Amino acid sequence: MIDFFGQPQPHSSRPFSRATRAAGLVFVSGHAAPHDPSRGVLRGETAGEQVRNSLATISEILCEAGSSLDRVVQITMLISDPADYAACNEEYVKHFQAGLPARHTARFGVPTEARVAFACVALAGD
Repeated sequence: MIDFFGQPQPHSSRPFSRATRAAGLVFVSGHAAPHDPSRGVLRGETAGEQVRNSLATISEILCEAGSSLDRVVQITMLISDPADYAACNEEYVKHFQAGLPARHTARFGVPTEARVAFACVALAGD
């Protein structure tokens, strides 16, 4: 059985679920920090702020799917500018105090001004 979280509306420009849960794992799609200036939601001015805000979004999605950042076993960090790598790492390690999950880092380009985004796989349950 597969559980879907945050399924898109028909004809959405983002045709993917926020996350899925199956076989004891939670798979979270790639997410940058939220950005909606009309509501006063800004993704962050620095790479570090964007890491913090993006991981907060990932944490919320994991919680909704019955998991948490402490249960992440693999994470992908997507960065748009390699010059931000050190700043991203400096903030990133603060969110995994119990141990760092396996990680893949890749450069990405999407039609937004996001500097960093994350996708992950975590254990489901407590």
